[in-house]
Amino acid sequence: MASEETKPKKQRDEECIINGLPGELIERIFLKLPVSTLLRCTGVCEQWHKIIRDPQFVTSHLQDAPQCAFLFFPQESVSGEPHPADAILIDEALSPSTYAVPVIGPDDFLCGSCNGLLVLYTKSSTLKVANFATGECLHLEKPVKNLRGDHLFYNFGFHPLTKEYKITHFLGDLVVGSTRSHNNSKFSVIQVYTLGDEKWRDIKTPEALSLNCVKNSGAVNIDGTMCWLIEDMVANWQHAVMTFDLNEESFARIQLPATVHEDCAGGGPRRHWIREIDRKICIATAQACPSLPRRLVGTLQIWELENKTEQRWSLKYNIQYSPDYIPGPNLVHRNKIILQRRDSNLYSYELLGENFNTKLCKMAKLLDFFPHNPDNMQSYICVKSLVRLDVYKTAIARRPKQREGWELKKWEAWEHQLSDYEKLWTRLHEEEHEGIALAEHSSISFNGLLPRILDDAIRQDIGMKINQICPSLPDQQPRPLRRLNCVAQKQDRENLSARLENYSSIMKASREASKSIMSMILSAVENQRGASGSNAGISSQNRSEGDDVKV
Repeated sequence: MASEETKPKKQRDEECIINGLPGELIERIFLKLPVSTLLRCTGVCEQWHKIIRDPQFVTSHLQDAPQCAFLFFPQESVSGEPHPADAILIDEALSPSTYAVPVIGPDDFLCGSCNGLLVLYTKSSTLKVANFATGECLHLEKPVKNLRGDHLFYNFGFHPLTKEYKITHFLGDLVVGSTRSHNNSKFSVIQVYTLGDEKWRDIKTPEALSLNCVKNSGAVNIDGTMCWLIEDMVANWQHAVMTFDLNEESFARIQLPATVHEDCAGGGPRRHWIREIDRKICIATAQACPSLPRRLVGTLQIWELENKTEQRWSLKYNIQYSPDYIPGPNLVHRNKIILQRRDSNLYSYELLGENFNTKLCKMAKLLDFFPHNPDNMQSYICVKSLVRLDVYKTAIARRPKQREGWELKKWEAWEHQLSDYEKLWTRLHEEEHEGIALAEHSSISFNGLLPRILDDAIRQDIGMKINQICPSLPDQQPRPLRRLNCVAQKQDRENLSARLENYSSIMKASREASKSIMSMILSAVENQRGASGSNAGISSQNRSEGDDVKV
């Protein structure tokens, strides 16, 4: 922080004016500012730093923060080529973000999001808790070593009464006859870690529960309660909701509606997902396609838990045409439902209809996420926050021991490809400068020849063509210093291709114009020479005839 002596007088005067306002008014002004601006403000003076870092201010700012949809795509291989994990934010205007989220490594998996914090499963021995707006990270030791597919069974939540953040892990039961191997079908223990504690704790479940249900249907955290689907073969839907209170660390079961579904004859088995809409537990259900189990057919029903105590459900939406894939754990943003199609595009729809029979209306394309697999995308409703992580440093906080992220050899080719694109942009900008300079030099040279053209009409025609030589190229915008996300990278490559093609066309037209001008000038000069020679011959003949007359 700069001392008062080193600050310019104007800056000191402005700070004195602002700091002369009541502290409450300054705080109200700060509450309207985004996180990025507030982070810069912390370095202005000690008073501002104290206000912005105050826990009460952080909580107040969090409550009023605008919501955005946070779309996460895990690392996957497409045609043998690895594509890194990535995230895209959809703001209030439904516009996608441009830059990558720096705290997300290329091999990370997203386990949960709450109050602007992410829990990321890394390939190392740690979990990464990160504030994606401030960039602050905290690495925590995992309760067990890496298990295949284990990232699907971590969750993250916050209890509004205790103000505690908790990470949960569904630990698969030990394989019979083994003391170390865990299976991926059943679990009887939930491992719980409270940020700031010294260790993980084991909480026994009421019965052995299905990990496949968690894997296929997801889990949500709402107001301090974690919810997921379990098998209940006696019930009409053959499922029930299991809840885990993050404060009491107790379990409860919620029965699903008694309604019997009217399945279409050509459809396959019915699928169920647990989702959150408007901070309420919802169940989405639809029939799968018989030949492609991950795709859906028929109607999509979304049921909402109206009363948790009475276990009363109501049909919220009955969407006549099912989407291809159901994102989660959140699929509604700003009263619009976000759905994926098999064309690798993400769309938003308005939900219109009466008596729960809903139509998808006013479709708007949000982004093209190819080559990522649509069934792997996760969708959260997030906010950018000032929540600090340095207060949670404990004994199990660790730094990764091995190299990770972009330093790994597997990403060398990817980084090299990005570097090649930057070199192409640099070379294109250089060639555009050279092309403009060459065209201007040609224009000056041609203009220097114009006075030699005696015919006014020809000279004027050539002058108009000279003005067309200099190419009109798009402005050269500075290249981004930050890494672009996958959508912006794709758009950047398309822009590069289009600009290269445009530059080639413009310079071709400029060269052809220069050739035409040179041809016109040469032709005009030749005509003038011919006319001059003809005039000289006539003059000589006239003089000869005059001499004869004299004789």
